[in-house]
Amino acid sequence: MRPGDRIFQNLTTGAGIFVVALIGLIGLFLLIQAIPALKADKVNFLTNHGWSTSDPANMSFGILDLLEVTVATSVVALVIAMPVSLGIALFLTQYAPSRLARPFAYVIDLLAAVPSIIFGLWGILVFAPAIEPFAQWINETFSWFPILAPGNVAPSVRGTIFTAGIVLAVMILPIITSLSREVFERTPTPHIEGALALGATRWEVIRTTVLPFGKAGYVGASMLGLGRALGETIALAVILLIPQGKNFDWSLFDGGATFASKIAANYSEFNNEVSAGAYIAAGLVLFVLTFVVNFFARSIIGKKGD
Repeated sequence: MRPGDRIFQNLTTGAGIFVVALIGLIGLFLLIQAIPALKADKVNFLTNHGWSTSDPANMSFGILDLLEVTVATSVVALVIAMPVSLGIALFLTQYAPSRLARPFAYVIDLLAAVPSIIFGLWGILVFAPAIEPFAQWINETFSWFPILAPGNVAPSVRGTIFTAGIVLAVMILPIITSLSREVFERTPTPHIEGALALGATRWEVIRTTVLPFGKAGYVGASMLGLGRALGETIALAVILLIPQGKNFDWSLFDGGATFASKIAANYSEFNNEVSAGAYIAAGLVLFVLTFVVNFFARSIIGKKGD
């Protein structure tokens, strides 16, 4: 092996080891900082709904509500964004003429550059009032269905999971669309031409060649969008209403706080190490949650790739 190749190999290997070690050190730091707060916690950290950390000598906090709200908002966003992103990506790569597809793709990509606070302000000041009549109608008409029942911030239907999930879907849509478009564009031309030569329609070409080739990339893009949704902070902190004395009950018209928005909204308590440790413990759970999501995403992509 040439000296240059050996040096390059060592540098790349070292870079890989450094990234893995850095992630491990971050997790270790979070764990060490969270231990004093977890010892001072007077309730079960994993199963309790309440959160009271203002008095370091009498803390009782749990992450169940935060976990449920985080998962609920992310799932709502993903359910909305995935089919919309798939439709946009297929339109841009299979149907739209190039003179339209290119500028339209630029506009979609530019959505990813909009700061979170802008989405949050737009969501609560513009979008929420505009969608309120529709949300109110859904809430009243289908209140017999548990996930559409009146929430813990009723009668308000603005700062709820319903509104936050839609805004979050708009935020992750450009990520999923951009990556899916790149994958679909790389469908082998002989596969497409072969399907057309056999008399397949445009939809049959998509169903038999484009989607099978790009499904692993589409799932990967969706999981990347889910990772963005799980960690979104400012937009959700602005939109979601915090209920007083009521727990999250798995209704789309509930309010609450996610891990990230809870930490951001209570930074004033970080002047005490024990109180700050409670929020670091919540951050540790979010850290682990993202790893679990990525693990399952890699498993799904691996199976689809086979």
